[in-house]
Amino acid sequence: MFQRDLRYYLASRFSSGMAMTMMRAAILWHVFAMSGSAFHLGLIGLVQFLPAPVFMLIGGAVADAYDRRRIIIVAQVVPLVCGSVLAAATHHGVVSLPLLYALIVCIAIAAAFDNPARASLLPTLVSRDAFPRAVTYASTVQALAFVTGPAVGGLIIAGAGIAAAYATYSVLIVGSISALALLRARGPDDVRRAISLQAVREGLAFVRRRQVVLGCMTLDMFAVIFGGATALLPIYANQILAVGARGYGVLSASLEAGALLSSLVLMLMPPVRAAGRALLIAVGIYGVATIVFGLSRWFPLSIAAYMLVGIADQVSVVMRSTAIQLSTPDELRGRVSSVNFIFIGASNQLGAAESGFLAALTSAPFSVVSGGVGCLIVLVVVGVALPELRRYRTDHGPHA
Repeated sequence: MFQRDLRYYLASRFSSGMAMTMMRAAILWHVFAMSGSAFHLGLIGLVQFLPAPVFMLIGGAVADAYDRRRIIIVAQVVPLVCGSVLAAATHHGVVSLPLLYALIVCIAIAAAFDNPARASLLPTLVSRDAFPRAVTYASTVQALAFVTGPAVGGLIIAGAGIAAAYATYSVLIVGSISALALLRARGPDDVRRAISLQAVREGLAFVRRRQVVLGCMTLDMFAVIFGGATALLPIYANQILAVGARGYGVLSASLEAGALLSSLVLMLMPPVRAAGRALLIAVGIYGVATIVFGLSRWFPLSIAAYMLVGIADQVSVVMRSTAIQLSTPDELRGRVSSVNFIFIGASNQLGAAESGFLAALTSAPFSVVSGGVGCLIVLVVVGVALPELRRYRTDHGPHA
């Protein structure tokens, strides 16, 4: 039963991951086509992040109180409706920037309930011994989805227009919901916990006490805030590398191609035990590769550098996910996952805002290169300040 449920879980994760990255690429391209502004590219990240802190904490408490599978299904109805509205509005020529931003907010609120439930559902599908390998499988499927989404999205935008990309997004969400509907997993027990402020505080207190968990989240947040370049890819594709929509799709997909390659290698390797050291090394490579990408004016080098960014980021994702979930008891996984996704949201969305706003004030290359340097500075500070993170091993220390 667990193997069957895991297959449906991975199918849903692939479909939703492909949909998410396709939507992200389409939104960035659409907003830049309508505004021609780096500022608006940064504003997308800010709009996505604003609802996250409050709704994500509530979503984590909900994930620990109710059937996580049903939470994900209900949450995905919202982006399904939003994608359909965007497809229709774009097709009829009535789309506007305010409408785009409003629907981005709706999708972000839905994700605040979807993400903690999805993350905390996976450990209930496999045994504890099999969990590190299950994380690698799930990360590989996600990486495959992430590389497919923007690549297909770029081809669809170039061949059929942005409205067709939004319609395809909606179809993929239907696929994700269908796979979840076939999943028969249940929660860890039959006790329904109350959703309260105290429940939220319990999750926050746990993160604060566990230095490895807090260190993983902090390193990811600040490294990606400074080092992220995703929001500026339309500028690189159009103005710096001059490769157009198809090149934009390839460039967007190159990061996820690197992540997929990294995941495949990790699947063939024994589980990495020295997770803390591997995490720090991966973040260092991430920062250096970001600097190379920012300086490059040659499309093949840009693709190679951005692939290396994806390789390093995927190693970081696997190390962080394994450490956080193995250090958290199941009754707290929803709430701890919600805090983790707040950090992830801060890194991705605020990182997009930071890079977009800085690019508007200076230039896209300056924003990317300075961000890579900032990432390396954060790495040194965290590595020195948190020796427990440097020494963390998955086979040593307290586990949930």
